[in-house]
Amino acid sequence: MFIIDSPSHDAYFNIASEEYLLTKYPKEPIFLLYINDPSIIIGKFQNTLAEINLDYVNDNKIKIVRRMSGGGAVYHDLGNLNFSFHTLLGNLDFMDFSTFTQPIVSVLNKLNIPAKLEGRNDLLVDGKKFSGNAKLAKNGKMVQHGTILIDSQMQILSDALKVNPLKFVDKAVKSNRARVTNLIGYLPQGFTTVKFKELLIAEMQRENPDAEIIHFSATDIQNIENLVKEKYETWDWNFGFSPNYNFKKAIKIPAGFIELHLDVHKGSIEHAKIFGDFFAAESIHELEQLLIGKKHQLEEIRALLEAIDLTSYFGKVDVAEILELFK
Repeated sequence: MFIIDSPSHDAYFNIASEEYLLTKYPKEPIFLLYINDPSIIIGKFQNTLAEINLDYVNDNKIKIVRRMSGGGAVYHDLGNLNFSFHTLLGNLDFMDFSTFTQPIVSVLNKLNIPAKLEGRNDLLVDGKKFSGNAKLAKNGKMVQHGTILIDSQMQILSDALKVNPLKFVDKAVKSNRARVTNLIGYLPQGFTTVKFKELLIAEMQRENPDAEIIHFSATDIQNIENLVKEKYETWDWNFGFSPNYNFKKAIKIPAGFIELHLDVHKGSIEHAKIFGDFFAAESIHELEQLLIGKKHQLEEIRALLEAIDLTSYFGKVDVAEILELFK
């Protein structure tokens, strides 16, 4: 087994490294650990915009990254430790999450913390979740990865993942907003995320005496950064990959009541309909047609709105007011 402690706190880099390692080590078992700066990690089959509080995420410069595995959206920050097991799929039970969560449970139990696996893929203490796990199978290997909430900013977690459920209607997998907790209240005083990481690495070395700690080479880092640029930091992967969805939002501004309906396919607007009690000098159908083919992305929508005379469609409005409709 190779044990790798990522040198980066960049979520794009660390999520990309999981895919890279599948290619570089097609047969070797790997245990990867990383800690990310504030970021939201989206499950592969989720509708990104339906999972996040977009304004809050943008204002706080929280990165959005889609991972390769299914499951729900999770928040990462420096108080959250992430682990990733890579092993040959072979005859392993894909739905068995216990094998690769046991080292975490063992470390905590040795600290007299009553952690255990409950349900399908969650680790709990006193009935509250501190770790969620997800899986994927690719190229003959299985990856199981998960989070460990040590001392994460719970209010930011709550705010970043908060969204109005009435805005979206889709067939994507919604995250289950389970009750979650940090472990810091159960751990000895002065405990840190890094200290827990060290204990977990030591536990893995005890269980796997032949395990070897390795580091990313300069070539590895360059290859991972290339994958970041090609895929993991792109809008097409993180937003455009989202399943088809219908978006609905209404606002009340001085110019009147405005309601927007969008049908979105692979991140791009296929159909738009605008209702309201505003006064329009030009047919609102013209604006609806201009929206077709645009990405449901604020930068692209803003560019369109700035390029046209919005007052001819809505009366006395500004770009910021109409842009609110698309958030």
